[in-house]
Amino acid sequence: MPEYLGIDTSNYTTSAAVYVSEEKRIYHTKKLLPVKDGELGLRQSDAVFHHTRQLPDMIEQLYSGRDRVLPRAVSASSRPRNAEGSYMPCFLCGEGFARSYAAVSGAELFTTSHQVGHILAALYSADKLSLVRERFIAFHVSGGTTDCLLCEPDNEMILRITEIGTSLDLKAGQAVDRIGVMLGLHFPCGAELEKLAVGADKHYKMKPVLKDGSCCLSGLENKCGNMLKNGESPENVAAFCLDFIAGTVIAMTDHAVNKYGVLPLVFAGGVMSDVIIRDRIISRYPSASFAQPQFSCDNAAGVAIYGYLKSNGEI
Repeated sequence: MPEYLGIDTSNYTTSAAVYVSEEKRIYHTKKLLPVKDGELGLRQSDAVFHHTRQLPDMIEQLYSGRDRVLPRAVSASSRPRNAEGSYMPCFLCGEGFARSYAAVSGAELFTTSHQVGHILAALYSADKLSLVRERFIAFHVSGGTTDCLLCEPDNEMILRITEIGTSLDLKAGQAVDRIGVMLGLHFPCGAELEKLAVGADKHYKMKPVLKDGSCCLSGLENKCGNMLKNGESPENVAAFCLDFIAGTVIAMTDHAVNKYGVLPLVFAGGVMSDVIIRDRIISRYPSASFAQPQFSCDNAAGVAIYGYLKSNGEI
């Protein structure tokens, strides 16, 4: 039974996954990197250190209690995006493990981008993996990205990605975490901010700031800070933050659909696991597909699937 091992060492999560092709099933493990209370992230040197410590644990957990089947291929995310100059040191941890394993075992070795991994994980969990053979629009919305992307089949990279729009300043996940920490929540703040927003008793009007399909989110942080200083409740501030992000993503989607026509829509990334944001988007685009929560945040599932697709020449 062929298995395909994937490794992803992003800026905040160590993860490993195995795709069992005959079962069409993913087995995966992941662990957040430790961030001290009140802080908004990690230096790359600290991320590399924690990945080095955590990755062996993830591999051991992944294979604990399972029959030992040597993977046919091992793949790793080696860069944030498939774009020139895209680089972060933390991805060297996963790539280094994958290269070493392939050299010893003889398994095929593949590398891809963290972004492609996110999109493939979303397609798998939404039962839409067949879209790799079609043209579709994907969103990757996380702490490092707020990207609207045209995805097309590609024999070499599986997905050829063209940026339609992005954030020109603050990323959506950064906004969530900064505003969450402002409200006294623990980093990463997404889940706690969503729970807080459910208790809101007031919703403010908001207007997305778009420039040719790209968004600006820095004003959101300032607005939320002013609301809090002026005595607005934390619940209403949290709700405004999520409403603003949802409205911004919808406006970016409208721009993409107007430009490229009606195509399948796929939403990936940790921010897209927020139920409030998801429900707002679905109310406008009912046929949109979303990654299941466990496949929304950083994970190696899509990286493992990438190895399967490359090894079998499937697209």
